[in-house]
Amino acid sequence: MDTGLAIWGELITILVMAVALGFDAFSLGLGIGMKGIRVREILKIGVVVALFHIMMPLAGLFMGQYVGSLLGSVATLAAGGLLLLLGGHMIYSSLRGDAAQSIDYRSGWAIILFSLSVSIDSFSVGVSLGMFQINLWLTILTFGLFGGMMSILGLLLGSRVSHRLSEYGEAFGGVILFTFGVLFIL
Repeated sequence: MDTGLAIWGELITILVMAVALGFDAFSLGLGIGMKGIRVREILKIGVVVALFHIMMPLAGLFMGQYVGSLLGSVATLAAGGLLLLLGGHMIYSSLRGDAAQSIDYRSGWAIILFSLSVSIDSFSVGVSLGMFQINLWLTILTFGLFGGMMSILGLLLGSRVSHRLSEYGEAFGGVILFTFGVLFIL
């Protein structure tokens, strides 16, 4: 009976952590989706986010607690700064109209930067998980599945809302990204 409870406890813990880590991807996906994005790009971003949500905890596990504690705050600050820049640029682009060049979220580098910024937390969680006896593959695959699914849901919802907001969609998405950047830094 105790073994069954332990298995359920581990499964519930993994699911709660996966959802918590996926909320960054959902929220940021919502902001980018408001800029207007096609289904093909949504799926591509979702797959890359899922891969990063698998790779980052693995990297955290292998890097060890000491290195993770040193890089954890720096990585979070870097992710926050990146989101501030992306959000600020989206706000600026929407206010300037056609006069400003907007960031192309379809480019490979933009997708990688977006995926990295939403999966930084997974690195720290991976460092922490290295101290416990866990089912490694179940954990990282669950993180990847939820990260990918939640980014796709955020992008789809943002895309749907952007049609209603028309010209203000990009500015509102930029405000969301900028806000999350501030929250990462604080």
